[in-house]
Amino acid sequence: MTNQAGDVTIGIVAGEASGDALAALLIQAVRARIPGVRFVGVAGPKMEEAGCEAWVPLETLAIRGFAEVLGRVPELLRLRRALVQRFREARIRMFVGVDAPDFNLGLERKLKRRGVRTVHFVSPSVWAWRRERIMTIARSAHRLLALFPFEPPLYEKSGVAVTYVGHPLAHDASTPGSRRSAREQLKLPLAQPVFALLPGSRQSELDAHSELVLRTAAQIHAQKPDACFLVPLATRPTRDRFEADSFRLGFDTLPMTLLYGHARDALEAADVAIVASGTATLEAALARCPHVIFYRVKALTEWYVRRKYLLPYVGLPNVLAGRFVVPEFLQDEATVGNLTQAAVNLYDDTVTRRRLEALFGRFAEALNVDTETVAAEAVVAELSAAR
Repeated sequence: MTNQAGDVTIGIVAGEASGDALAALLIQAVRARIPGVRFVGVAGPKMEEAGCEAWVPLETLAIRGFAEVLGRVPELLRLRRALVQRFREARIRMFVGVDAPDFNLGLERKLKRRGVRTVHFVSPSVWAWRRERIMTIARSAHRLLALFPFEPPLYEKSGVAVTYVGHPLAHDASTPGSRRSAREQLKLPLAQPVFALLPGSRQSELDAHSELVLRTAAQIHAQKPDACFLVPLATRPTRDRFEADSFRLGFDTLPMTLLYGHARDALEAADVAIVASGTATLEAALARCPHVIFYRVKALTEWYVRRKYLLPYVGLPNVLAGRFVVPEFLQDEATVGNLTQAAVNLYDDTVTRRRLEALFGRFAEALNVDTETVAAEAVVAELSAAR
């Protein structure tokens, strides 16, 4: 479907690296259907490369945790008000909020009241906690684009239209032969123990996780002296921060390769990964990489989440499986000793690793939908309804 209306402007806001990637795919696919469309808003580097005009850098919204957000509430409210005004001045016909629900849903609600067609891309984890947000989403968005097949049924009685679009990471999911190819690309011997370390994509996550991950790598290396480590970092600032931490703590002599991006390459090459909870755990599963999940947040954030959390696990592989298939170490359990033991045990247990790799392959099959096409057609249809 194409449309020659070159004056169409769509507002868009993403809040972290995973949202930047999703939004970039959507922007490219919509622009293929509406060549003259203009995208403006809060954008990351991939969105800019896809043709989005960045009014505000994505890092402005890259905040994790309830406690961490509290300190920036006035700033975020000012930003939301400023965006509403600027979107009105730009006469946007549609707004797409990509994840970042605590910021985007309020923005969508304000714009919807002003007659703007609104789409929310990525369901908040209402299946895990804060189920009451379903009605907030219904008040805020005309349509929800859901990444997981178990999500649409949750919204059946809400009145919001839901389109299941699958997950784009599944399109290029790894195959049983991917590890050999990744090792060859990174010039790593097939027999060498390789561990991937993913401490998070945000500066605040590195604040909580860098030292833990570095000390864990040192302990693993003490037990397996021939092991090496791959550390993909999402941005130049996070890479610089992790490198500075490794020097400060005296771990710069570890056989560790820092990568700018290339998370998939690192995960495909690794025998075992240690991964901060979030989208990266799904990346690990779709790379067929057995892994251990960890996460730390401030005490106030933990208290708030535990009050409302509905599931016994947080990692996406466990959510998709409906049971614990990947070890999780959260808060006080996220210790050097626990992560080291779990990672080494998983490396030594080849039977469990092969079973996990097969299970992860089945995840990829379930999530493999033509995401860009389905999402873009849903957005174009909503855009048509806005006229």
